[in-house]
Amino acid sequence: MRHFRISFLVTFVLMAVSGWWGYTHGGMSGLLQALWITGVLGIMEVSLSFDNAVVNASVLRHWNEFWQKLFLTVGILVAVFGMRLLFPLVIVSVATGLGLVDVWTMATTTPEVYAKHLTDNHAQVAAFGGAFLLLVFLNFLFDDEKELHWLGWAEEKVNALGTESLAVLITMGAVAGCVAMGPVDEKYSVLASGIVGIAVYLGVNWLSGLLEEGEPDADEDSDAPAVKNGNGELVKNVARGSIGGFLYLEVLDASFSFDGVIGAFAITNDVVIIMLGLAIGAMFVRSMTVFLVHKGTLDEFVYLEHGAHYAIGILALIMLASVKYHIPEWFTGLSGVAFILVSLWSSLRYRKRHAAEA
Repeated sequence: MRHFRISFLVTFVLMAVSGWWGYTHGGMSGLLQALWITGVLGIMEVSLSFDNAVVNASVLRHWNEFWQKLFLTVGILVAVFGMRLLFPLVIVSVATGLGLVDVWTMATTTPEVYAKHLTDNHAQVAAFGGAFLLLVFLNFLFDDEKELHWLGWAEEKVNALGTESLAVLITMGAVAGCVAMGPVDEKYSVLASGIVGIAVYLGVNWLSGLLEEGEPDADEDSDAPAVKNGNGELVKNVARGSIGGFLYLEVLDASFSFDGVIGAFAITNDVVIIMLGLAIGAMFVRSMTVFLVHKGTLDEFVYLEHGAHYAIGILALIMLASVKYHIPEWFTGLSGVAFILVSLWSSLRYRKRHAAEA
């Protein structure tokens, strides 16, 4: 439970703020309604982002304690206030030409107008997030260092044929299909958003590779100096943790979070309640990530990472298709949960089979 102490503390504080906000706007009934909606949004965020936590853990388990703590402090501030509050405000600001203060006033005084502006730009954000997430899935699928293949020979064959270039080519084709489906007056903006999603993924990947090239060759357990260039322990931490990897996780979180923000407006138009509820969910997703790392869950359930990436692949396709078609939020959430559950079941079968062989 120690991994979730801060999350429970933050939940208590944010629920208190939610109750106060509801009480000032609607008395006791407003307080109860605010608490209920905030709790529902928190649970919804966790259910939609569990696969995000698993993928985060697959990256974070290779980092040292310095970067894990940074992910839980600076990272959570970026996730809560940057991606779930500021990012939607910036989108509406760019779309309307208004300043951030004016957009915030719009969100708190006329939330239905704010929600309309936000959903009117759904196609562009979906193209960006869909392209980024599709590359995350494809590059996992084509990773030639994977030793286990969840889907057996079929996945192994695809893995042998795939490369990073093919992943980019497939994603470009998916973005082109997304543009063809989109409204005529939004084709250029959807195309630009999809290209930016691809560019951001490649840019972060390049930065990570650049930092890895400068990582010390000395083994952690050896007596050799950890850092050869003499710049001290900080350089070692940056190289081993990777700023590029940190940015990768933040962009990945952004791709997940905006879908949750859009879904939240189906429950309430109150932007403050939405921020509080999603913030609670984001805290538990972060804590869940560290829990998976410290408990070695990904080593124990060997197909869990596979299931999470397939859930991301489905989410990417859903986001790209949502440019034209409305996909129910319950389907988006349940499809990810289904892949996670099946991968857990496959992992248990794998453990039982190998235990019997041993």
